[in-house]
Amino acid sequence: MKRRQFLAGAAVGAGAAATGLAAPAIAQGVIEWRMVHSWPKNLPGVGAGAERLAKRIETMSGGRMRIRVFAAGELVPALKCMDAVMDGTAEMGHDASFYHVGKHQAFAIFFAVPFGMTADEQSAWMLHGGGQALWDELNDRFGIVAFPAGQTSAQSFGWFKKEMNTAADFRGLKMRIPGLGGEVIKKMGGSAVLIPAGEIFAGLQSGAIDAAEFIGPLNDLALGFHQVAKICYGPGIQEPGGMVQLMVNKAKFQALPADLQEIIRAASHAGHEDMKVEYDIRSGETMEVLRTQHGVRFLRLNNEVLTALGNASGEVVQESIDKGDDYTKRVWRSYFAARERTMRFLRFNEQAFLNARTLQFKFPTQA
Repeated sequence: MKRRQFLAGAAVGAGAAATGLAAPAIAQGVIEWRMVHSWPKNLPGVGAGAERLAKRIETMSGGRMRIRVFAAGELVPALKCMDAVMDGTAEMGHDASFYHVGKHQAFAIFFAVPFGMTADEQSAWMLHGGGQALWDELNDRFGIVAFPAGQTSAQSFGWFKKEMNTAADFRGLKMRIPGLGGEVIKKMGGSAVLIPAGEIFAGLQSGAIDAAEFIGPLNDLALGFHQVAKICYGPGIQEPGGMVQLMVNKAKFQALPADLQEIIRAASHAGHEDMKVEYDIRSGETMEVLRTQHGVRFLRLNNEVLTALGNASGEVVQESIDKGDDYTKRVWRSYFAARERTMRFLRFNEQAFLNARTLQFKFPTQA
């Protein structure tokens, strides 16, 4: 599919809010809501995940709820989903919490932490390690409730026009990278730029940015990054697991019957797993398309660069702890306690297995 197909909805602009769209209604017992999201229309993974989530809620509710989905720019700008949910422009929003660090720095922690938890570790923290309760406490300040509703799994580090062989190569680099990862790039001597997914291609093409990360091959092919940069680096230390969220206006949510509240919660968790495994199975095949058909080089960051990024990440996290309010400090304490608990068994079992699988031994690769 062509890149322009995925960006068709991204340039509509916020003016769509004034085009006479009917207000959400309850007709013949059917609750009609709006969901805005931050992704270009028809984008695989996150964009498709938002659409599937809306359909899942409708199906699980037996048609009692209908969710109309608006892509980035169709009703509100891509990075204004939380504001739209807060002020009632939409009842639901689907995006990444680190887009809202301007409201509170701790929102970044709930999406991803550089050198932090993997997707599965983060899910363990949210569901069984106290993460959801802390997240609820923060969201309550803004009149919303939020649920894990998608997972990008381990991301790529980003797209570059030149090789990054030393820490010095980051000096002066202008990179599209949000959240705590952006703070790491600043520590490395570069600058971090936050622009929506639909604007990254133009930024790379014009030279407004030198490099960019979004998610990984599945989305990057659709967005056309390979047309303006031919080097993709891994691993994505900045986002080892990126948790996508569904935000719901709290007053509207609490006004729902208990069973519909539970349906939204359950549908979100189903969407979380659904999105993760879509990225897991489709990213590898998309890498091969980018490599063989478009001449993309997939390179691994060397140990010198990884160590420098690790040290910079440590500084960023420590500053967040030191400068954060009491709530932020409590989130970090909970986060690191969960990280230590999950790492203990992961090192012994899963990581050891993945290492063992790379050994040379006879084993069929196809049937």
